[in-house]
Amino acid sequence: MSSNNLTLKQSIKDKARQLGFILAGVAAPEPPEHYHVFEQWLAQDHHCTMDYLASERSRSRRADPKQILPECRSILILALPYTPVSKNRSSALNIAAYALGDDYHDVIPPRLQQIVEFIEELVGHPIPNRFYTDTGPILERELAQRAGLGWVGKNSMLIHPQAGSTFLLAEILLGLDLEPDEPFPTDHCGTCTRCLDACPTQCILPNRTLDARRCISFLTIENKGSIPEDLREPIGNWVFGCDICQQVCPWNRFSAPADPALTPAIALPTQTEDLLLLSSEFNQRFKRSPIKRAKRRGLLRNLAVAVGNSGNKKDLSILEKFVQDEDPLVREHAQWAKEHLTENEQTSHRHKQ
Repeated sequence: MSSNNLTLKQSIKDKARQLGFILAGVAAPEPPEHYHVFEQWLAQDHHCTMDYLASERSRSRRADPKQILPECRSILILALPYTPVSKNRSSALNIAAYALGDDYHDVIPPRLQQIVEFIEELVGHPIPNRFYTDTGPILERELAQRAGLGWVGKNSMLIHPQAGSTFLLAEILLGLDLEPDEPFPTDHCGTCTRCLDACPTQCILPNRTLDARRCISFLTIENKGSIPEDLREPIGNWVFGCDICQQVCPWNRFSAPADPALTPAIALPTQTEDLLLLSSEFNQRFKRSPIKRAKRRGLLRNLAVAVGNSGNKKDLSILEKFVQDEDPLVREHAQWAKEHLTENEQTSHRHKQ
């Protein structure tokens, strides 16, 4: 690789840092070494209802990045930091830290486009490219490890020793030769099992993948139907996503400050009563937030479960309103929450006698 190409790669990384990406690395577009793990994950139905992951087109593309971009000669992997999880705790409701700011699906792609335009300006001609953040058929964490950005931890998150895991990944497939970076060499999880021990639904699997059927993030976001009754109590007060495995990870004491666009930007609820307004204001209130992905019915479903788990009998009056909701999914979970709250109150009363 010529010195000019190495200079080009460094210039690209410098541009990425100017745009807020705290990590940047280059991987060769070779088929992922651990693709078989993904196939096993699908075969065991750990993807649950995310059928798009199991389509033939999706699988062939994840097995070989050149199925996405035949001209691909290198892949630039980037990381943008969001609010450190240790600062994301609420007395009433919990929301995943990455969802506190603007939707990263809106924030990151324009920056990736800027990097592509910067590269094309440097080389003096158009470059075949594709870029993604969480939306493309690509095994991004394995690529990130190959690009030197960290190791895949026991909780399936990519972890960097100076940045923890509180960042979002993005990829640019390029029809351009860039020298691949050295893969991240070591696994620093060691004998630690804090994430496995802390997960209230035991969704973390021994092979560093997750069983989506039990994952709170899946249950409160991607899941569009009813939450299984045996998992409602373990969800606690999480109403959108979950950070528990990251909150207990010792490497997140090194988390970087959040990108300004991903810092808290909306009036997140701190009291359950606040969300009673969602019936008419949901779309307006969350139009720039990832929370809109859950839709009104999904968020109110999650809220009903959180209220049922609250242990506060004052919330019974709120549940009475939810039980009358126009959506049957909300009504079902509100009724469960009402019964759960009443049952827990009666049990507590008997114990005091």
